[in-house]
Amino acid sequence: MARSAPTFICQACGAQTRQFFGRCHGCGGWNTLVEQSGPAADGRRRRAAPEAPAVRAGAGEQPALAPGRPRRSESILTSVERPLQRLASGFAEFDRVLGGGLVPGALVLVGGDPGIGKSTLLLQSAQALAATNSVLYVSAEESAQQVRLRWSRLAPPGGAGPAGAGLQLLAETDLELVLQELEALRPAVAIIDSIQALHDDQLSSAPGSVAQVRECAGALQRLAKRQDTALLLVGHVTKEGMLAGPKVLEHLVDAVLTFEGDRFASHRLLRAVKNRFGATHELGLFEMRDRGLAEVTNPSELFLGHDGPAAGTATIVACEGTRSLVVELQALVSTTSYASPRRTATGIGINRLHQILAVLEKHMGLPLSRFDCYLAVAGGLDVEEPAADLGVAAAVVASYRDLTLPAGTVLVGELGLGGQLRPVGQLELRLQEAARLGFRRAVVPRGSGLGGIAAGLDLQLLEAGTVAEALVAGLGFDPAAD
Repeated sequence: MARSAPTFICQACGAQTRQFFGRCHGCGGWNTLVEQSGPAADGRRRRAAPEAPAVRAGAGEQPALAPGRPRRSESILTSVERPLQRLASGFAEFDRVLGGGLVPGALVLVGGDPGIGKSTLLLQSAQALAATNSVLYVSAEESAQQVRLRWSRLAPPGGAGPAGAGLQLLAETDLELVLQELEALRPAVAIIDSIQALHDDQLSSAPGSVAQVRECAGALQRLAKRQDTALLLVGHVTKEGMLAGPKVLEHLVDAVLTFEGDRFASHRLLRAVKNRFGATHELGLFEMRDRGLAEVTNPSELFLGHDGPAAGTATIVACEGTRSLVVELQALVSTTSYASPRRTATGIGINRLHQILAVLEKHMGLPLSRFDCYLAVAGGLDVEEPAADLGVAAAVVASYRDLTLPAGTVLVGELGLGGQLRPVGQLELRLQEAARLGFRRAVVPRGSGLGGIAAGLDLQLLEAGTVAEALVAGLGFDPAAD
């Protein structure tokens, strides 16, 4: 059988070239090109889509066209076909991140560090989905006996285990066999654990390579769209924390979710990086227990200290999508022992910390360039929005002057380079969450339009136009007296 000319594919970005080079022309990576010999044209698989049965249209209704034929937009809205309804995953937090549940025919890529709990989350979701839907769990990394052991471990005390009548298990790595089972069973939900472990016999590259991941995901996508099967793919991550495989895999799927958290801590964070059927940057919180994952009903408790106010701490209200979280910031300012001071930030961008320190030194006269500064967000949460700037500044100044923020005070505001405070979005949601948790004072930027907000909240609002005014109102710190 004739074979086509070899192609060299970059294992980092997926770029292709007909000639080998030491450095990839796409991403600039060294020694990332791997030879991939493609099959001849007549040797490729040809999977024809099964013809859909004709749908008889009633009087006054437009006939439904076969798949692959164009439709008018109004004919889709008035079609006799059953409208697609989201499927509940069994976790309200999971459904929140997905935008309300799984959409039939959608591809969802779930990535995360090894051992973080991806398989546990999907197995527990499969159990809940199997109560009302047919579910196929494809284990490409574990045998059926090993999966059964995890089923027994996740079973509730005195229960029969998560296996249900609607849940079926397939331990297979061959893409062709997996596609045959999907076409034969036509499940409502299918889980592939993991996409890097599947392999296509038509390709000569090893499982997990760029070509294998791309072709396997493409074949699964075509089948899922054709028969309206919600497909959940587990993806590995690289040492840098990025999803393994080419970027085309992220463009191919409908949603990209990342499962984060410290392996030595109990809580886990589920984020939506991309979502065609819902909002991005949504956040779901779980707690890892001996019987699997459990939802966190009051997430603000994870990110708040329970020992009372301390020097160098400040409380902010961060927004993750439509969710408001009260978070504690901790700062430590100490005299440096080196020619240049150290700057370390956990949960906050280091460049953002450098900017805030420069504003404090320029506009408040604090000699922070002679001090080391360490900043951390309690609970391991990553706060990227600029609404945390005022809290960072207050924590740094409190540590520098050994001050304690009054109990029950939150700070919300973006810090400009001129030392001014700028209004932030979703301020009403932030203040409502702070009031619900018992906070009584809030320092906010002036001009935020708080007329209607203050009336319905048992919260004292302290407005400030500059960072100096905010620190006087929140900490009682007068820079002129320094």
